[in-house]
Order: sequence, then structure tokens, then C-alpha cells
Amino acid sequence: MSEKKKIGLIRVLTTPDQELLQLHGRMIESCFPGLSVESRCIADQDEGIHDEASHAKALPKVLALGRAFADENVDAVYISCAGDPGVGILQRELNVPVIGAGTAMAHVASAYGVPVGVLGITDNVPEEIAKILGGRIVGSLRPPQIHTTLDLFRPDAMDALAEAGCALKSKGAKLLLLACTGLATINAAPELRRRVGLPVLDPLRCAAACLWTALC
Repeated sequence: MSEKKKIGLIRVLTTPDQELLQLHGRMIESCFPGLSVESRCIADQDEGIHDEASHAKALPKVLALGRAFADENVDAVYISCAGDPGVGILQRELNVPVIGAGTAMAHVASAYGVPVGVLGITDNVPEEIAKILGGRIVGSLRPPQIHTTLDLFRPDAMDALAEAGCALKSKGAKLLLLACTGLATINAAPELRRRVGLPVLDPLRCAAACLWTALC
């Protein structure tokens, strides 16, 4: 490939920490060196998206940033949130591919054709994931002490996530979905795979594969 494809990446967690802001983009570039990622976060969303109110608050800001990226002639827009805020609207509006982490992961999960457990930071399965997977979802769990993506940085977070993953396995899940890209930030998938003994889908890596497939 002679020229890298440019991705406009939208983070829904507001952060002044450049290392944290750029992390998802660097992970995508490490998986697919033919992609070049520019990451920006929406404003005034210090706890990211973790319920209906924070989703509604984020939506207009995600739409504005997606349109701004399109005006700058990116090759694709990626919304790095398993709740997929604004994905459908931007897909209809923009002339470039728009990928959402939740829908990308749910489509990959569909290909497995097995019962799915959803592990995340909300009490309900994100809407687009639920639409795609429907009755394949055997359960959804949020560890009690985890309410926002910031809680994933707690020292006891991985133990709580592994316990929830085992509970989903006991309900019949044959595959775990991580319904928050914060779980990609802490690279939870390999450790959960080891502790729970099931395949675990990372939303960021699923989205990266979709971006590569759409553009290259």
C-alpha cells in the first residue's frame, strides 16, 4: 500500500491526558500499520458514556466531531464507544465509512453463532448490540462496583470482571463481549480469557478489523 488511510477517531471520554487520548489509535495502528489514526475527544464528558443521560449528552458532540472529521477528508470515521452514539446518523450523512465499536463487535460475535454473554459498565446491553444479537444473548452483567469507564482503573476491577465473566459462563455463554472500550484501554480480554476460559471479543480490535476491511 503506497499511502496510509487516515482515520478520524472519536473518544467519548474527555481527557487532557494525551497518552490516554491516543491509546486507542495506537492500538489500531499496531494491528494495521496501513492505517493512520487522528484521535480527538468530545468536551465536557469526564465520565464518558455510562447511562442514557450521558449518551444523550454526548450525541450532538459526537455528531459535530464526526462531521468535522469528514470535512477534513478523512478516509473513515471511527466512534470508539460500544454504545455507538451517532453511528447510524453519521453513516447516513457522510460519504466515508463510519464504524462503531459496538456494532463491529456484535457482527463479529454473530459469526460465531454461539450463546453470548455481555460484560460491561451498564445495566442494559447497548441498544445496537442487542438489536444485532437478539436471542443469542444469554445474560449481561456489570460488576456492582463499576459504574463508569473510570472505575475500570480500580485495583479490584479485574477480579470483579472475571467473577462476572464466570457468572455469564455458568448461564451458558460460550463467548464474552466486552461492552465498553474502556475494557480495551485496560487490555482486559487476554486476562479474562485466561481466567474465565472462554473466547473474549475486544471491541477496539473488532472495529480495527472492520476499518481495515472497509478501506484496504
